[in-house]
Amino acid sequence: MYFIAAILFVLAATPVLCTAWLDPGKPTHEPIRRLQTRLDTGRVKPKIFILSTFLNEAEAWRGIPEFDVFAQNISVPGLSPLFPNAHCVANGDICQVTTGEGEINAAISVSSLLASPKFDLTNTYFLVAGIASINPKQGTLGSVAFARYAIQVGLQHEIDAREISSQMTTGFIPQGSKSSDEFPHFIFGTEVFELNSALRTEAVRLANQAYLNDSDEAIVYRGNYQTKENVYNPGCSPPTVIECDVVTSDTWFSGSKLGDAFENYAKLVTAGGVYCAAAQEDNAILAALLRGSAMQLVDFGRIIVMRTGSDFDRPYPEQGVTENLFWNDTARSTPAIQNIYIAGIEVINGILSNWTRTYEKGIKPINYIGDILGSLGSRAPFLPEDRVISPSSAGKGGRGM
Repeated sequence: MYFIAAILFVLAATPVLCTAWLDPGKPTHEPIRRLQTRLDTGRVKPKIFILSTFLNEAEAWRGIPEFDVFAQNISVPGLSPLFPNAHCVANGDICQVTTGEGEINAAISVSSLLASPKFDLTNTYFLVAGIASINPKQGTLGSVAFARYAIQVGLQHEIDAREISSQMTTGFIPQGSKSSDEFPHFIFGTEVFELNSALRTEAVRLANQAYLNDSDEAIVYRGNYQTKENVYNPGCSPPTVIECDVVTSDTWFSGSKLGDAFENYAKLVTAGGVYCAAAQEDNAILAALLRGSAMQLVDFGRIIVMRTGSDFDRPYPEQGVTENLFWNDTARSTPAIQNIYIAGIEVINGILSNWTRTYEKGIKPINYIGDILGSLGSRAPFLPEDRVISPSSAGKGGRGM
């Protein structure tokens, strides 16, 4: 990431450096404008950029009647070797890239995209459109979840569950803390991101126009989550559009104990967030976009995170955790891939058809947006009053420090 950050810095500084070299005796603003004009020529300026993380998510957009996002293939140095090209419709209004799975792939791919001189992304809406494990307390197979918060649950201390004391409910403990219900004392900066809730409301409104797909296999399977306590009622119900939050972990986990632990952690670090979807990339994607926003390469207020439920994060009663993890029938997860397109196309069409009237100027946030550090200029409201963020406190205790 330090290498990618250096690339971004050099890219941002290039107009100034070139101006000084070309004409050191004159004011810099006019040469900068001329150079920027040359850089802008031929750059693609998408209104919407779809961010997929692996092949099946990307293929959801192939062969659809509305547009051909694969009409242009644009090579971008630094993207995943498995997915080295960005793709765009002929006029460049809609583009798509596949980041590769996991946090490192996602962060490097998005950073490389932002650094590319082939794109102007300053007014672009980013739609993270992927599948996720779903918490049956909040949704079901095929549900379409739109997040306000993304929480990096893997960034914690961990003790093997077989070795924890009888007083502990989980082996995961927030960094620098002594118990699982204590807000982390060591803050690295990527633990929590908060997105534009007004834009999420618009995205949910648009997605609710869709008729979501379902399957016979999914209907039968989700019936297993019916309990006398009705704790998993959403998991037993047909898929809907839901508003709840995503957790990020490189580890693909399974089990009610882990699910409950991450649910509690998400609520703790967001001051009330509701975990419903688990993925492997979102905090990494948002970290790259936030740093790009700080450099005025993108607008952090124009990000939508949409995840569809492909499998449950925990087994149904009497089912083993290994069966839940390893034997996920593809037919049950098919609606999740299909609903990426079915719900996502409503969002895309809504933005494009109302571009001039509404979306070109942006949807003004009514909430805090940004990371836990307040990098975009104001203090994160979910950060406790007694937490003072500084370079020394942020890095204290890290193994890499």
